[in-house]
Amino acid sequence: MPSVSSSAMYRVEYNAASRRLDIWFIRSGRYSYYGVPTSIYQGLLAAPSKGHYFNVHIREQYA
Repeated sequence: MPSVSSSAMYRVEYNAASRRLDIWFIRSGRYSYYGVPTSIYQGLLAAPSKGHYFNVHIREQYA
C-alpha cells in the first residue's frame, strides 16, 4: 500500500490477481478501477505527476 506524493491522492493499492487498482483521493475518498494492467499501476507509481498520469491513463479508461 504505497503512499504517494500528490496533491490529488495519498495512497494507491494494486491487486495483480484481480487487476484491481484502488486509489484514495484527498477530497473524495477511495475509488476502485478494474481490469488495470500491472504496467499502468507501475506507471502511476513512477510518474512525476500522479494526477496527470491518472487523468491520461486511468480516468474513464477503466470501470
